[in-house]
Amino acid sequence: MDHATLNRWVVRYSPLIAKEAQRRKARTSSSWRMDETYIKVKGKWNYLYRAVDKFGKTLDFMLSERRDEAAATSFFTRTLGNNGVPERVVIDKSGANLAGLKNMNSLLMLNGRYRFIDILQVKYLNNIIEQDHRFIKKITRPMKGFKAFHSASATLEGIEVAHMIRKNQLASKGQCPFQQFANLAA
Repeated sequence: MDHATLNRWVVRYSPLIAKEAQRRKARTSSSWRMDETYIKVKGKWNYLYRAVDKFGKTLDFMLSERRDEAAATSFFTRTLGNNGVPERVVIDKSGANLAGLKNMNSLLMLNGRYRFIDILQVKYLNNIIEQDHRFIKKITRPMKGFKAFHSASATLEGIEVAHMIRKNQLASKGQCPFQQFANLAA
């Protein structure tokens, strides 16, 4: 079997498996950590937005070409849609992420919700997600970048799902990681 065949399978099936993993993952904490890291696609740096809860369980992830308010708002809209509204979100000093969270609070107010998301910009509380980035970097660094945005996004979705399985977020009692993956793929 050729490596190109495996790559085509990853690009085709990883998004489907990631969608199923999002649906089946265990409930997470209401205190989130959010940050972005850099991934090289077509020789340019792109941004992998990621969020974990205070225990390190993966909430969501999104690859974006830009690091701006629109990208942060899109990420938070997607993450809140998949995981509900948190009590607090810890971010770094990024102005784009702060603006995205303020947009979410505005949307919550417009929808009649009076409990807003507490936004904390504390550098040291974000260590959990900074350490979680190491797993992604460890796998993507030897790849030396991706050639296409859609294949990068699909591959990263597969890597994130493997990481979720490794962290026992999808664990059913007595199932090994392979059985968990087989249940997602079925």
